[in-house]
Amino acid sequence: MKKKAPDNLAAECKMVLQLYVTGMSPNSMEAIENVKKICDEHLKDACVLEIIDLYKHPEVAKEQQIIFSPSLIKLSPLPKKTLIGTFQDTEKVMKALGLPLK
Repeated sequence: MKKKAPDNLAAECKMVLQLYVTGMSPNSMEAIENVKKICDEHLKDACVLEIIDLYKHPEVAKEQQIIFSPSLIKLSPLPKKTLIGTFQDTEKVMKALGLPLK
């Protein structure tokens, strides 16, 4: 179910993200594609992205207080941030995550 990044990887990593989706819905697929694109283009290898399907793990929604899907949570670096939507506006997502705009 939930995978934790090894301590040494988390220490080297600049950003740890969790993307909560609901199955293969169009919004979920779009969110996955958009977040992966942001990670690939702007974070390179400085990111750990975990994708969690709430249909397969409904208990996680309650544990993590996920109300909307898709939801993206930035766990580190602090402060923790939660974003919702399909994340198609790259500039807004990067700003919300505290990433510099290129």
